[in-house]
Amino acid sequence: MDNRATPAVAGAPPRAALAREYSEAPDLRIGSRVKLSQTAGTPAHSSLRIRMTLKPLYVVGLVYVAFASSLALSRPFRPQPVTGTHGTPDPVPFKGPASAWFSEIRPYCNSVEVETRHRWSPPPATEQGIGYSAACYALAGKVDHARKLIMEVDAADRWRAAGIVFNVAHPVADAGDDLSAGPIMELVVEFWPNHYMALYHAGISNYELGHHDRARRYLQDFLELYDQDDGWRQNAITVLGRLAG
Repeated sequence: MDNRATPAVAGAPPRAALAREYSEAPDLRIGSRVKLSQTAGTPAHSSLRIRMTLKPLYVVGLVYVAFASSLALSRPFRPQPVTGTHGTPDPVPFKGPASAWFSEIRPYCNSVEVETRHRWSPPPATEQGIGYSAACYALAGKVDHARKLIMEVDAADRWRAAGIVFNVAHPVADAGDDLSAGPIMELVVEFWPNHYMALYHAGISNYELGHHDRARRYLQDFLELYDQDDGWRQNAITVLGRLAG
C-alpha cells in the first residue's frame, strides 16, 4: 500500500474536519427523528428545514389539482348557444353606383355565397341596385329570388331591371352556354317580352333541353322582331325547320 500522504487541495477542509462533519450530520433515514433546533445556523441545515417545510405544501398542491381535475371531468359539458349573428360582420351600406357594387360582389354570385354576401354588403337601395342584385341571384341559379326582386320595382320600370339582368347574363349565352343562360333569358322575356336577343337564347336553350313547344314559340317571336339576315336569324330558321320535321 502506498503510505504517501495525499496532497492537499487548495480550499478543501482537512480530512479530520470532514470526518467530524459527517459524524455530526443528522440521520435522514426514514423513521429517524431530527431536532432542527440543534442543526440551525448552518446553510445545509437551513436548506433541510426549508425542504421539509415545503414538502407538505407540495403534497397539498397535488391533492388540490387532482380534486379540481376530477370535479371538472365529472361535470357534463354544456355548449353555449350560438346565435344567428355570432361572428358575422354588421352590414356595411355601399357608397357608390350600383354598377360598382356589382363589380365587387360579382365573384360571390354563386349558390354558396350569394346570400351571405348580400347580407354583409347589401346593394344600393335604388332601381339599378335591385336590378344588379337580381342579376347576381340569377347567375347563382336562384331565378325565383331574382324574379321577386324585380317585382319590387314599379311595374312601368321592371323592364329596366330585366335589362340589367340580360346585360349581365348575355356574355354567358354568347359563350355558348345556352343551357345555363336559358332560365335567365326566360326571366328577361317575362318582363321585357319583345327583347329579341333574350327570345333567341331562350328558344335555343329550350330546344336543347327538349322543350320543343316553348322553343318554337320563342324562336318564332324572335324572327318577327329580328329581320337582319345574319347567323342569329339563319340559326333560328334552321332550328324551326328541325322542329317542323
